[in-house]
Amino acid sequence: AADGISLAQTAEAALGQIGDNLQRIRELAVQAANGTVEDRAGMQAEVDQLTSEINRVVGNAKFNNVNLLDGTSGGITFQVGQDNGETIVVAQGDMSGLNANGGAGTINVSTQAAAQAVIATGAGGIDADIDAVSSARATYGAVQNRFEAVIGSIQSYAENLSASRSRIQDADFAAETANLTKVQILQQAGTAMLAQANSAPQNVLSLLR
Repeated sequence: AADGISLAQTAEAALGQIGDNLQRIRELAVQAANGTVEDRAGMQAEVDQLTSEINRVVGNAKFNNVNLLDGTSGGITFQVGQDNGETIVVAQGDMSGLNANGGAGTINVSTQAAAQAVIATGAGGIDADIDAVSSARATYGAVQNRFEAVIGSIQSYAENLSASRSRIQDADFAAETANLTKVQILQQAGTAMLAQANSAPQNVLSLLR
């Protein structure tokens, strides 16, 4: 379960970077969509850097050599209990289909019309990418919470088991102590009776003298 938490944290951190870059791309697209802007070439250069970084993060977000965001690994199964079937399957957050995942030149803000298309609603706009990343982050957050709940349950079970074992051991110790005391009392009583039995003939002889 701890590995599952680490995986979710790794994926969530990568998605956070992607989300920040997408937000910056959107800001640049909004600026470039303004008819009075002159330096669209500079904005395009920054957008190209951001899309290249998104592409790099998607390709390099890995946990134990398993890519988490490029759609190649499918679901990852974690054994979270002692019995067969006690598993959690983590579905991969596939970011390979992001509009901004193609590297430099993928997002075009070099003209006013192109920039307006980037911020337009719909599957091809930057908002669709932002929504996809937000959804994936929420999924990995829920996965992390689920693994944390499993760990909490396992820890609680272990504590209860330890407490039960301690109570049994304490009860056994008390019983053994009682048995030992009983044996000691019987031994002392037997010794006293034997002493009395040994002294009885001596007392009789003293009376006969």
